[in-house]
Amino acid sequence: MKTLRTTLSALLLVSAFSLVTWAQGAKSSAKPEAVAKPAAKPAAAQTASNPAIQAIEKRKPRLPEFKPQQPVRIQLENGMVIFLQEDHELPFIAGTVTIRGGAIHVPADKAGMNGLYGQVWRTGGTKDKTGDQLDDFLEARAAHVEAGGGTDSSTVSFDCLKNDFDDVFKVFVDVLKNPDFRQDKLDLAKQQASTSISRRNEDPGAIIGREIRKIGYGADNPYVRQAEYWTINAITRDDLVAFHKQTVHPNNMLLGLVGDFDAKAMEARLRQEFGGWAKGPGVPKPRVAFKDPKPNVYFIEKEDVNQSQIQLVTLGLRKDDPDYYAINVMNEAFGGGFAARLFSNVRSAKGLAYSVGGGIGTEFDRPGLFRLVVGTKSETTGKAIDALYEEIDKLHTQPITGRELDLAKANILNSFVFNFDSKSKVLDEKETYEYYGYPLDRLEKFRAGIEKVTLDDVQRVVNKYVERKKFALLVVGHAADFDKPLSRYGTVTPIDITIPTEPPGKASAADEDPVRESNAEGKTLIAKVVTASGGAELLGAIKAMQVEADTVANTPQGEITLPTLAISVYPDKSRVVMQAPFGEIVTVSTAQSAFRSMGGQTQDMPAALREESQKGNKRDLIWVTQHANDPKFLFRTGGTVKVGDADTTILDINADGVGLRWFVDGQGHVVKTAYRSVGMQGPTMRETEFSDFRATDGLTLPFKRVVRDNGQISATVTVKSVKINPEVPAGAFEKQ
Repeated sequence: MKTLRTTLSALLLVSAFSLVTWAQGAKSSAKPEAVAKPAAKPAAAQTASNPAIQAIEKRKPRLPEFKPQQPVRIQLENGMVIFLQEDHELPFIAGTVTIRGGAIHVPADKAGMNGLYGQVWRTGGTKDKTGDQLDDFLEARAAHVEAGGGTDSSTVSFDCLKNDFDDVFKVFVDVLKNPDFRQDKLDLAKQQASTSISRRNEDPGAIIGREIRKIGYGADNPYVRQAEYWTINAITRDDLVAFHKQTVHPNNMLLGLVGDFDAKAMEARLRQEFGGWAKGPGVPKPRVAFKDPKPNVYFIEKEDVNQSQIQLVTLGLRKDDPDYYAINVMNEAFGGGFAARLFSNVRSAKGLAYSVGGGIGTEFDRPGLFRLVVGTKSETTGKAIDALYEEIDKLHTQPITGRELDLAKANILNSFVFNFDSKSKVLDEKETYEYYGYPLDRLEKFRAGIEKVTLDDVQRVVNKYVERKKFALLVVGHAADFDKPLSRYGTVTPIDITIPTEPPGKASAADEDPVRESNAEGKTLIAKVVTASGGAELLGAIKAMQVEADTVANTPQGEITLPTLAISVYPDKSRVVMQAPFGEIVTVSTAQSAFRSMGGQTQDMPAALREESQKGNKRDLIWVTQHANDPKFLFRTGGTVKVGDADTTILDINADGVGLRWFVDGQGHVVKTAYRSVGMQGPTMRETEFSDFRATDGLTLPFKRVVRDNGQISATVTVKSVKINPEVPAGAFEKQ
């Protein structure tokens, strides 16, 4: 059903609005700016001079010692590492194999392949069973076998009841060793990936999260590569098969199992299953250089928002850095929670933030990103930026106090146990250490590492890493509403987030210049089309048109008929209502806005699809013929070609800056149109064949249309009735 909705949306040139929001508590109202208070005496001095506080500190209960159950580690002769974690609380067994090889191992011109690989690995089934057959088998047992592709690894996992382990484990091994990567599932995955690309600029939080990583690591860094329409289109089934052969070998694997089993018996079972598997080539990690980003000011204009997303970024550290524990404490005191300085001062005291926080990020295998984040009203953008810089400076002029230190350490340690309150969480953490080459007892040392952090340690890392001039600043918002210009913080570099349809350096076919001038043959041919359609007078009298039709949409699940009612008000308004099995879909496009309503929710179109819908209005047959003598519309013939059984003349058109091609038969009927478009699945060559021409109120119009996208039939439209200049319902083009 989800795929069906996506396909129908593609026909309408609309998309779902992302429900993910960056700002926590986005509906909160910002408080008035508070009057600054004198700096308080350092808490360490207060504690030292206050016997009551000293007594409370002495009575603090000491946290119990952290002793998680250790998984059994086994290494086979072929290099495969296995972790076994017994957990007899429930009759349940789960396992995951992690395989070296992910997005950073994929060529840049096929970015996004790791996601397709992980998806089709499972949906494509195995040599003996399709993915759908596996679904049926597993659902009957309330079990799961899944696959996925990540940044530096791929995974296959399973979970099942203990009594079903033998059956489910066989499926798990079959999926791991014998995937088939069926072409139809790859086609579907590519379609879904292209849809995601078309929607990636809907949410400001998602935009800034993506772009800040590019600034922090560099746009060409493999850790931030971004899938594009052409990289997705370039991926083939052979690529997936080759990647599997390259990476899936026992010496590249880490297998972890947790659940209701005997570890010794399970070890014997796994040795029997995997022990004879021969080693393969290793997967070398790419060499990636990391350097601090340029401390510039970057800006992304987004006119349809009333809030600004703001981030400061520079490089962070690895988790094995000696300063790791001191950084954790500094992060917690500065930007980690409700009691942290950023929240207390920027949000609570000054009322400038819906959400605020941040700190020095750490990663296992590369530097993390040091990010400070704030979401604020557009009208307080400058004040919020100033507040972030002020808090950075205060870390040096008003160091973290003893009270702040104690509270930060307590928060970290009190929450730590909940991060590892199950045996499966402990297993996951141990496997992560193994995968990245960290000591396996790192988890048990965490508490001691935090407890040892002193005020001097915190101030040392502040002095070492926190420097305002090292940060790059990125803002996403509507500049016209800002209280202060971003130029006061430095030279502003705009970031263009327009979704490209072609690789850099290659002109987009969708943006190629249409006809630059008419020729005499072209003007004669468009005049013939006008006459065949009913004449200039009748055409010029059309202000609106209503069409009732049946639309047969081709979806991955098969054909589905959608009763359709479309209203066009020239020049730039359209409303399409489709009756789908899951409810009514209403799509509206005007010069001011474009949106879709479905299931009681109304969602704005992404900018690219909104622009494309307006281009579609200019390509309308009636609209073009009405402008046969408009100097902004150019017509040029371009040879002859057969369309079906008809001999046609090609007529290339510049419709006020929008290019398209008509194929006109000997009677002057337009029997086919073709143009480059951008839909939910990305760039497409859209061709529409017209037939069954009938007279309606003196006009001759086609009553059947067959729509092809990239050569494949996507919809067939059979017109049932046409009304010229109907009464348009009030509010037809307004959001309900």
